[in-house]
Amino acid sequence: MQAAGFALFGVILGSFLNVCIDRIPRGGSLIKGRSHCDACGHSLSALDLIPVASYLWLRGRCRYCGARIPPRVPAVEIGTGAVFALILLRYPASLEAVLIAAYSALLIVFLVIDLESGRILNKLSYPAIGLALLAAPLTPRRTATEMLIGGAIGFGLLLLIALVYPAGMGMGDVKLAAFIGLAVGYPQVWLALFLAFVGGGSLSGALVLAKRIGRKDPIAFGPFLAAGAIATMLYGEQILSWWAGGI
Repeated sequence: MQAAGFALFGVILGSFLNVCIDRIPRGGSLIKGRSHCDACGHSLSALDLIPVASYLWLRGRCRYCGARIPPRVPAVEIGTGAVFALILLRYPASLEAVLIAAYSALLIVFLVIDLESGRILNKLSYPAIGLALLAAPLTPRRTATEMLIGGAIGFGLLLLIALVYPAGMGMGDVKLAAFIGLAVGYPQVWLALFLAFVGGGSLSGALVLAKRIGRKDPIAFGPFLAAGAIATMLYGEQILSWWAGGI
């Protein structure tokens, strides 16, 4: 029941994350201004903004002009709810669950904005890094030193890649990796980065083979960093234990 309740909270929070995804890249306020249809500009009522349910009821169309509502809207809501349910199942009613939920919400925003615009914004990166620095001494089962080492590894490794191959790695990815390192700590940062590189490399290879992109065409790396970090926060210890046991 607790996991279901936390999942429902995640779905509701996912609606707010959609607001962040829509407004932050445009420089809009997260507090002022009512939500509206991007196509016709009509303000949306409470009935239009019920997470997931409104999308299904409206059949994915604006009630006022019939314009298509991006499928990303319910996907973020459902995805956030699913991640929150997994968090509570993994870390029942704990400070760790709260921290991981906060980090995961931020990572979902990073992931979607980078997918849609190809940008990792400083206005997100710097507050996220600040939050992780403040939370480092409070993280259960981790020392502040381990969290800082994780941040240094994430920042340093991707900065080196960005300096050597700037066409393939941007400074936004470097800052995101620093946040991720601070969030997961050491040695889990190695797993988060490994999962990101494997996921990014695998998808790039598949797209090249399918002739969807060229060998030199870039793809957004932020989503893979974010997904690797969420997987590591949820199951990093089990993966590392399994890996150590197989060596």
